[in-house]
Amino acid sequence: MSELEGALSLLTRGTDEVLTVDALKTKLSRGKPLRIKAGFDPTAPDLHLGHVVLLNKLRQFQQLGHRVLFLIGDFTGMIGDPTGKNATRKPLTREEVAVNAETYKEQVFRVLDPEATEVVFNSRWIEQLGAEGLVRLAAGHTVARMLERDDFAKRYRAHQPIAIHEFLYPLIQGYDSVVLRSDVELGGTDQKFNLLVGRQLQEADGQEPQVVMTLPILEGLDGVQKMSKSLGNYIAISDEPAQMFGKLMSVSDQLMWRYFDLLSARPSNELLALRQSVEEGANPRDVKFLLAEEMVTCFHGQGAAVRAKQDFVARFQRGQIPDDLDELCLSAQGAAGLPIANLLKAAGLVGSTSEALRMIAQGAVKIDGERISDPKAACSPGECHVYQVGKRRFARVRVS
Repeated sequence: MSELEGALSLLTRGTDEVLTVDALKTKLSRGKPLRIKAGFDPTAPDLHLGHVVLLNKLRQFQQLGHRVLFLIGDFTGMIGDPTGKNATRKPLTREEVAVNAETYKEQVFRVLDPEATEVVFNSRWIEQLGAEGLVRLAAGHTVARMLERDDFAKRYRAHQPIAIHEFLYPLIQGYDSVVLRSDVELGGTDQKFNLLVGRQLQEADGQEPQVVMTLPILEGLDGVQKMSKSLGNYIAISDEPAQMFGKLMSVSDQLMWRYFDLLSARPSNELLALRQSVEEGANPRDVKFLLAEEMVTCFHGQGAAVRAKQDFVARFQRGQIPDDLDELCLSAQGAAGLPIANLLKAAGLVGSTSEALRMIAQGAVKIDGERISDPKAACSPGECHVYQVGKRRFARVRVS
């Protein structure tokens, strides 16, 4: 395999779609560092493992000698990305965006090489564009073209409101590619429409259009919806080692393989061998240990990963928690989650919520081996824990 073919194989591994592979091969064959763009809206202060899927791909480009343009959409963040939304999203204030953007800058270099990364903010050129520039930008696209976007089309058919400013989001994201003269832009599969707008605007400006590379969306801890802080089903890269380790161990045995595929640096043949070992009778928990150790090592170092594993094992051994508990799924009661007292009753660990409250007050209730005392405690959507009442009653419960 030639050097070019090896690079192409590495960069396309794990992607959902590359538009086009031939264009990427042509750009790589020139032997010049490419400008690789990825945009992040600072809508929440924490980057999570869902972002890491994309960051890992950016890191691969850097390892091959290319330059990453880590774009913080401080202007587009004030519009609010309408992707996947069934209602108009409330824009963030300038102050909220600024605070979140600073935390992004602190966290991103846990994955990316700072020497090969340029952090840019799109407010720098969008604010200079002015009203006239925005009108000219909007003049190049029609409402019909915007309604080709799946989420806009669904809302339009359902007679749900679409604010005019939401149409500006893909235009501005595309204009970012023009200003930055990006060679390749990365995004999730839900960003394909926006990335293609960037290609169109570059062509209209006389530039060679960027290659569009989409990556799969990582499901959150609930195994259903995309990982998101607003849904509470996320693992932040800033989580403490023990917290990150515990969250990863709560991932279902089936979802574990999805996390391995999208997050692990292990070669494909090694992942295949791990799958085969489980099929032949190996304990999935032991394989999951490898995933949790790898992720904690990535963000906190090997020493922290070893200590997190030791702490996790010790907590479970102290409570003598069975390894073979089936997982019970319960629904949350709104954004506040599911009160522990209600959860214990629904899981059959107590006969009533009053008994649950009494057992909590007596110190007879533990979560993942840790005693709780707050009668108002609740389990958030996306969380999965082992609950214990007394010495012999256990249940593994996931709240969705």
